[in-house]
Parts: sequence; structure tokens; C-alpha cells
Amino acid sequence: MGVSSIRTQIPLSDLDWQVRGYWPWVPIKDRSMETGQELIGVTDWMPALVPGGVHVDLFRAGWIEDPYYETNSLKCEWIENRWWVYKTSFSRPSGDFSRAELVFLGIDYEAMIYLNGTLLGEHGHMYEPAVFDVTSTLRGAAPGEPLELRVVMKGVPDEMGQIGKTSMTRTQKSRFNYKWDFSTRLVNIGLWDGVELRLHDEASLKDPAVATDADVEASAGAVRLYGRVERFASESSSGSEALTLRFACLDPDGVVAAERELRLSAADSEYDCTLTVANPRLWWPNGYGEQPLYTVSARLMAGDRQLDEWTFRVGIRSLAYRRNEDSPADALPYTFVVNGRPIYVRGVNLTPLDHVYGNVTEASYAWQVYLMKRANVNMARIWGGGIIEKPIFYELCDRNGILVWQEFIQSSSGIDNVPSKLPAFLDLLRRTAASALLGRRSHVSLAVWSGGNELMSAPNTPSTVDDDENLAMLQRLVAAYDPQRLFLPTSASGPVEFVTTEKGVSHDVHGGWQYQGNPYHYELYGESDNLFHSEFGMDGVASVQTLRKILHPKNHVATPMRGHVVWRHHGEWWGTYDRDAKLFGPLPDMERFARVSQIVQAEGLRFIVEANRRRQFRQSGCIIWQLNEPWPNSSCTNLVEYYGAPKMAYYATRSAYAPVHASLLYRRIDAAVGSEFRADVFLHSNGVETAERRVRATVYGEDGRVAIAFDFGGVCPADRTTALGELRFPVEAALGGMFFVALETDEGDEPRSGGGADLYLFGTSAETPYAPVLRNVDGRLAVSALDEWTAGEPFEGLAFWTRTFEVRNEGASPALFVHPVETTNAYWMEADRAYLTLMPGGSARVTVRCTVKRGGGFAVVDQPAPGADVPMPEVDFEFLHSS
Repeated sequence: MGVSSIRTQIPLSDLDWQVRGYWPWVPIKDRSMETGQELIGVTDWMPALVPGGVHVDLFRAGWIEDPYYETNSLKCEWIENRWWVYKTSFSRPSGDFSRAELVFLGIDYEAMIYLNGTLLGEHGHMYEPAVFDVTSTLRGAAPGEPLELRVVMKGVPDEMGQIGKTSMTRTQKSRFNYKWDFSTRLVNIGLWDGVELRLHDEASLKDPAVATDADVEASAGAVRLYGRVERFASESSSGSEALTLRFACLDPDGVVAAERELRLSAADSEYDCTLTVANPRLWWPNGYGEQPLYTVSARLMAGDRQLDEWTFRVGIRSLAYRRNEDSPADALPYTFVVNGRPIYVRGVNLTPLDHVYGNVTEASYAWQVYLMKRANVNMARIWGGGIIEKPIFYELCDRNGILVWQEFIQSSSGIDNVPSKLPAFLDLLRRTAASALLGRRSHVSLAVWSGGNELMSAPNTPSTVDDDENLAMLQRLVAAYDPQRLFLPTSASGPVEFVTTEKGVSHDVHGGWQYQGNPYHYELYGESDNLFHSEFGMDGVASVQTLRKILHPKNHVATPMRGHVVWRHHGEWWGTYDRDAKLFGPLPDMERFARVSQIVQAEGLRFIVEANRRRQFRQSGCIIWQLNEPWPNSSCTNLVEYYGAPKMAYYATRSAYAPVHASLLYRRIDAAVGSEFRADVFLHSNGVETAERRVRATVYGEDGRVAIAFDFGGVCPADRTTALGELRFPVEAALGGMFFVALETDEGDEPRSGGGADLYLFGTSAETPYAPVLRNVDGRLAVSALDEWTAGEPFEGLAFWTRTFEVRNEGASPALFVHPVETTNAYWMEADRAYLTLMPGGSARVTVRCTVKRGGGFAVVDQPAPGADVPMPEVDFEFLHSS
């Protein structure tokens, strides 16, 4: 974490803040011109959270209902059309100072700031801190004298949601909460990041930064510290004295690895110093090694007196980019190389964690990063329609090996997707980009900058720096502020935008986001020759538990989106009813609809990942859309639900992203009786060394009995995919209406007793091939705990309870997609194995890890109150036919 002492840095966020709503302009003209009567406002003063957003304060005060239930968000749209005034007071600190600054780290969006009734200035920007010189005001007050601070929020600016014209974008406000396919319209307003008072001596460090590099062959690391020194005149100093900078680098054990001193003359305003570290402990992405962090510091001295200090924890690594193997000559470099080793990207796209992103807790960020790490993810793309995330997110990525693809705040709009050239917008974009570059460039996890999401100069044609002045400006800024990192003009970066079977044109592509049907889904992705797949997904209905939280019982039905306004309100784009009925036949109830929808989401997503991964490093990575969602959808492309529960697709992703993973290549999910089933078996390796490996392919009939088994093996090189052979067998009537193929490797989890997330389903009928799934109802689970709840290894402030269960199928037919459910609703839970299919008599051991929910925003309705007694977790196991 970067820490700057600036002699005194006083947080103001934890003061007693209040907020009140007004009609527009009323806070400026507080009395009627005609009557002189005070204009009181539309709400009373109420307690406010800072950082936070007005919506949560209104909810806590009882002014609005939970906007994430049913269609309640429609009742909240009045909030964005009011002005809101924050107020608090603080005491004038004692002591002398050369400069006093009042700093707002995040104002969302337009505000006027008053101190003791005097207007300090206006601010209209989410990402550039608002900094006001309050030196004279503080010097004019006695120590301990109260000072009143007011912030007048001027409603929200008019901006587009997902549908509109990118060329007419005029703000740098996050657009997703004006309405996107995975969100509602709930436009945040408030102080979304911290507020602090900074007291400077005669000089301070300005925009300090660190960059590292490593010479792996020479076993040497380079740590470059650079930035500026800002000087202030005071009564005791002219601000032009000679100063000294003392640099140090401590290894992960706290031992000095390197240090140096640098003299600054009165004319020096910049510094640049490189420390050499012998035999550095290298930082690696998740799955390739550890993430040791060094602590670097820069101390600014005037003689023996310390004026300022900046410390930061950083990893030492080299970062390079190269073109893919057999890449077209005009392709951009899409292979990331860390410490000389090419890294196959196994990524996820991250949306903002909540509509009210100012209220997101550190625990929520930690839970998302924990789930990434457990899913073998090594990159997160921070999407251009969202936000520049808070520093805590990047710190978590530094500590856990998650590379970051950071986009600037621009996105497609559908009607046109041309980057805006409006002069005022370009100025705002320049300021956002500069602020983001200065504030995030020191993070070792940061791997690439992108100009924005799906920016196109023409339909299906991504914009480039050569044809767009907006993106050319961003490229120049990255070159000036962070030249060690790659800049991509947009995602996807072309030369075509969307995935296609056409050869030679798919470099970095997006799409699709829905199951393409049988057999086209398998033809499209199985034959794609894309070099990089920076966004694609698959939609699936939410869990039964989430549906029951957001829908009134009368709406607990299986329904197409077009037939139900409440379901549509929570995910109009992602209706899967017709798709699922075509595969499974009639869907009798909400419970089975939700579960079979998640089967298709997992199946479709896994196939895309495996198809891409087979071509590494001709194809250099996948970034799935999307890890999370900012509000609870009835159906969406997310892997993890708003309330924190992983879906079946999460576990399918974890399996497909495993360091050693066996996969099956097929071209359709039906195989008629009398035909020959043929599929190729592959073994994928990432982050592990060359080894002899074996894979067993077991074929089960509809009744769960073993029909045939095959063994494959061979030498699997490190960081490669190996074709092990072809699986061939006759499809006989004895298999029944469907059959299963389970692949088990000789490494990793124990044998799966009939399959887990790497179980493949095939029907014997081209019409509703998965229909037998719904008639296989005779599974019966017996669950026994093998130990007591014990304290597990903590993760980033999350304390875990862990327990292992044995689950056995005592029924006469397969128990399909067995998974644990935490039933007290007080915990986030993750399991080492989930969505297993247990054949009759089959069993599996499942270890679960539970941590008390500590989310923010409107997730508070779904978790224990602060300070409440929390019972121990309770876990049940469900499968497809659970009631």
C-alpha cells in the first residue's frame, strides 16, 4: 500500500457526516425571494456514510425500500433528480504548516465545496481528486476551533446507458448504472471515496512512483523510484532550500536489500533513482509461482528533519509482450511474458461490485479476489463502462498474483461506438487518464492499459490510434506516464470486433455471450482462429436461493423474459427459457429451470475456454465475461452472484482453468444410437513442468453404470496442450437416452466417482438431447460430516471456518450436479468441489470454506447485522432434483 505521511494526514471520512435532499438549486438560494421563507428541503438531515452514496443513506433512514427487490429500483429514480448536501465539521488542528489542503479522493459527480460558508470551488469529475488550498482559512482559525464543511451535490449529469451514441458521450461518469444489460438504472451520487486534510511542511513528494524489472539470467532486480518534489514557502522557509532523498528497499523478510541517498538542489523538482537488488525473489502471476513483495520507501529530508515519506509494497519482475506463435505480421502483441516465461491468460472481466460502489467493503473486494485465486484466474479486466477501481483492489491483486487489464472510462453504445471527440469530453478523459496512470502505475499487477470497451470506427471494425485522435491521445499519455506497459487502443482490438469462423481476421475478439445452439456453438468456437479472446460469456439463470431473495413468491415461476415483467426487470437480455426448453423439454418449475439453465451456461462456457486453450500460444488467452454482477439478476452472464455465491459456471471455469486439465473436443452434444461416437482427448498444462501424465475416460450410461473406459497417456510439455488420442466407441441402445463421459487425470483431486465439473453430457436424440436429465429422478443423497468445524487459513482479512463432508448417492439413478448450500445465509461459501455427478453407489469428499458475509451497499440486507451473534455455518447438499 502507498502511504505518504506529508507530516500530517488527517482522515475526515469517519467524522459525523449528514446528508439532506433538496430541489435543484435550492441549496444555493436557501430562502424564497418572494417571502423570505427558508427553503428546508425534501428530506430531513440523516446520517451519511463517507465513502458512500446517497441511496444507501436513504435506505438506512427508511426513505426507500430495498431497490434490489422486485421492481423497487424504479421507485428510486427520483433520487438522481434532486440535489444533495453533505455536511460535517472538524477542528482546526494545532501546529504550524506551510500548506493545508482539503482533499476529496472521489466525488460522484458534480459538486460545490464550502468551508465555513465560503465557496472553495467546484468539481465535476469522478476520478481526479478534488484538492483545495485551505491554508489561509486554517491559519485564520484558532487551534481547536470548529470548521464547517459542506458539499453540494448537483444531481447527476445527463448521460447514456448501454444504448446511445458513444460519439456524444460528454462525461467521465460511470455509465453502467444508467442501465446496462447486467444492471438496472440506479445512478450513484455521493462522496464515493475518502476525504482528508493534508498539512505539508515546506516540501512534499508529488506523484511518487516505483517500477521494477528483473534480469533473470543475471539474478538481478532493478527498483526505480521516481516522481517530483513540490515546495511551499512559509514564514520560516522560502521553499528553495537544498533537500535530501533517502531511498530504501526491504526484502519480504524486512531485511535491507538496497539503499541510496540523493541530494536535491534548490532547482531540482524531479527525482529518478534506481536501486539494484541482488538475487531478488521474483513476483509471479497466480499459478506460476509466489508473490513476494518488497517494501520501498522514499524519505524527504531537510537536514535531520523528515518532511515527507512514501512507502509502497511492490513485486520485482520483468514484463514484456510478444506476438503469438504463427501470428500475422500486422497483429498486436497479445502474449504476456513475465520473468521470461510466456503466461497463458486465464482471465475474468470485473464489473463494479455494486451500483453503490462507494459503499463496497474491503471484505467484498477480498472475497472476489479469493474466488479468482481459487478459480486459477491470473488476470482481471477492469471494463471501460465501469470504474477505475479503488486502490485496495490493486493491492489485493499485487498480493495474489492477479494481472490487471485496466481500461479507461469509455464504452460502446450500440447506435454508434465511435470514441467521442467533443472538446470538453477529451479534456475530462485526459484528466481521468492522467489521474489513473499516476495513481495505479506502481502496482506490479498492472499489465496493460486499454483505451476502452468496444470502440469502433465502423460496425465490426475496432478503432485504432491511427484513425482516432481520442485513442492517440491516450497512447501518448501512457507513453509519458507509464512507458513500461502496453497500450491497446480498445478491447477488442481487431481487425474485426466479433468472433467469427472466417479465417485470418480474428486477432483480439469479443463474443459471443449466449449459447449458439447444437451444433453451431461447437462449430463456431471449435474452428475459431482468434489470437486472443478478451470478452466472451454465457448466460444462465440465478440460483434458486437468489431468485427467492429478489422475487415475490408469486413470481417463483419458470418463464420466458418476454412473459414476465419482474423477471425482465432483473435481466431482460439474458432470458434462457426457450433455449433450455429446446435442450431439456418442458420445464416444470422455477427450481428445475434455474438448475438446467446453469448446466447450459457451464457447458457452453467450458467448451469455449477449452477450444481456446488447445491452441496456446497461437491463441494466448481468455477473459470470461463476467466474474460478478453489481445487482442481483434473475439471469445473467456472471460466474458469481451479487450476494456472493458461485454459480455452476464458476466451478466449470475453475476446472477448465486448472494448471493440469483434460478436455474433450466434440462437434455436437447428440449422438444417435447406431452411430460411432468420436472425440479427441487433450491435456492442458500451465505453470507446471514437463511430466508423463495419464487420463482415464469413463463412459457411463443413463443409468449411471460404466459402459466402457479408456486410458490415454504421454509426455506433456510445460505450458503446452498435448493431443493424447481419440475416444471412439459405438453408441448402443443400452446406454439409454443419454450418456456421460468423465475425464480424470492422474494429478490433482481424488478420482471423481463419476465426474465433476469435467463431466460431459451427450444425448442420443437430436431433439431435446438433454431431456433424459429431467427424468433421472431417483438419486438420493446421504451426507455425513467427517470432522467438526475448524478455523481455516485466513485470506486478506477474511476468517474461514472449514469442514469436510462425505456425500453418497444411495439412489438408483445418477444424482446430477451435487453441490453444497450454506443454509444460515450468514456466510459466503466456497467448496473445493461442487456440481459433482454421483453415480449410484458413488461418493465424494467435499471440503467447504465459509466466511461471515461482510458486504456493503444493499448486500447488507442479506447478512448478519454488525455485532450480531453469528451461528456456526450449516451446510446442506442439493442436486438437480432437490425439492
